[in-house]
Amino acid sequence: MESVFEVIAEPNRRAILSLLAGSQQSVGEIERSLRMPQPAVSKHLRVLRDAGFVESTVDAQRRLYRLKPGPFQEFDEWLAQFRRFWSAHIDALERHLEKMDEPTPRKKIVKNAKAKKGEGK
Repeated sequence: MESVFEVIAEPNRRAILSLLAGSQQSVGEIERSLRMPQPAVSKHLRVLRDAGFVESTVDAQRRLYRLKPGPFQEFDEWLAQFRRFWSAHIDALERHLEKMDEPTPRKKIVKNAKAKKGEGK
């Protein structure tokens, strides 16, 4: 069985997952949305189902596919370590940008002079 990362590495599978994130879909709806042949859609759905990403239900003559949360939770837990890393860097960037936005003494003098002349608007 493929790992979670191998499963989502395939671009067509990611496209299918993106479609299913909006709502459950039939094979035919996925086919039309992604302009993929039915056998290819079915093959990717089988891989996604076997990996636990999707499940299906039967509605009359069609099979509807929807996302299952399990593998996404596993992936989210793995990503958490990187979120902490990026969060610290983004906070540092925000502080740096705030400092850059603060006017320097020279900028304050020029800005005040322009404001007195009516040019600073």
